[in-house]
Parts: sequence; structure tokens; C-alpha cells
Amino acid sequence: MSKIKFLATLVIVISLSLSIVLKESTNSTPYQRLKDDAVVLAFGDSLTYGYGVDRIFSYPSQLENKIGLHVINAGVSGEESSEGLFRLPSLLKLKPNLVILCHGGNDILRKRSHEQLKMNLLKMINLIKESGSEVLLVGVADFGLLGFKTLSVYNDVAEQTGVMYEENIISYIESKASLKSDNIHPNEKGYEMIADSLIKILKSNKLI
Repeated sequence: MSKIKFLATLVIVISLSLSIVLKESTNSTPYQRLKDDAVVLAFGDSLTYGYGVDRIFSYPSQLENKIGLHVINAGVSGEESSEGLFRLPSLLKLKPNLVILCHGGNDILRKRSHEQLKMNLLKMINLIKESGSEVLLVGVADFGLLGFKTLSVYNDVAEQTGVMYEENIISYIESKASLKSDNIHPNEKGYEMIADSLIKILKSNKLI
């Protein structure tokens, strides 16, 4: 083999190697797998608390049973995001490895400022990140003329912060009477679907 052909072959091999490395780097997850003793904090309002069903059927309880990790149900029915922002720091002292943030439903129902809701969510996520925990944001539905649709605030927050994001499950459940215990809250099957949707997100990001 001539020197020129050898150099050309070497360049091709190096280029292919770099391409593989870059591809693997692009496809890799920035998250670390949750250990067996990891703590998950489910933080929110009545959708987290499990209003409408026995709490053993709330999504945090069903999630705990399905993934085998300790999941703290930190849902408070009727709470607005401003109240949640005030309550969150004390719970972060528990040092959760992951916080599932599903908040703002009461702000939406009571027609509070969307801009203020966005600011409260951003502040919550900032607090969670500063604590060293990962964040999984859950979008909450708004009711419009064409039915339930995730409030655009959540998409904006997810894009701005780059956190894991489940966009559609709450809106889907809200649109199905068969998955609800009343006009707003899921039934046992609805809460299970929330848990399953979160598991898909965690698996896709290789946390579990």
C-alpha cells in the first residue's frame, strides 16, 4: 500500500471513529440511574394527593409499587403555586433524588395570572435543582372551547429549564370521563395512567 493510500485509509478510520463517539455522546442521557435507596418526592396539589380515591391508589403510591423506590406523596389539595413555592424548601431538606412537579391546577381553575404561575414554577424548579435533585415536570390541563389542552405555560417552562417533561397525560385523562372520579380528578385507573406515563419518561432517560 502506498503512503498516500495508507494516509487516506487512516483518515477514513479516524473519521468513522469520531462519528461513532459523537453519536454515542449525543444519544447518552445526562441523568444518572436512581439507586435502590433513592427517594422520589411527588410534589403538587390534589392531583398528587390522590383526591377522589383512597390514597393507596394515588399516582405516587402506584408509582412506588411499580418502580420499587420510596415515593413521598407531598400533595396538598387546594394549594396554589404561590403556596407550593413557600412549602417546597422544607421538603427539599429530605434530600430527594428526584422531584416530580405537578402543580398549578388550582391557579388555572381560579384564573390566576399565567405569568405568575410561570414564575412560581420556574422558582420551584430552580430550588429543586439547587438542592441537587433532578426534576420531572408534569403539564396541567386548561379548559378551552375545543376541550382540555395542556396550558402553554408548562411547555414554556420545560423548554426554558430543560427538565424532563410529561406533557399530555393530564390533558388526556381530563378529556375522558371514564378516567375521572369527578369533573376534575382521576379515578384509580386515571392515577395509574399517570404513574405509567411517568415511568416511561424515567425509563427513556435511563433513571430506572
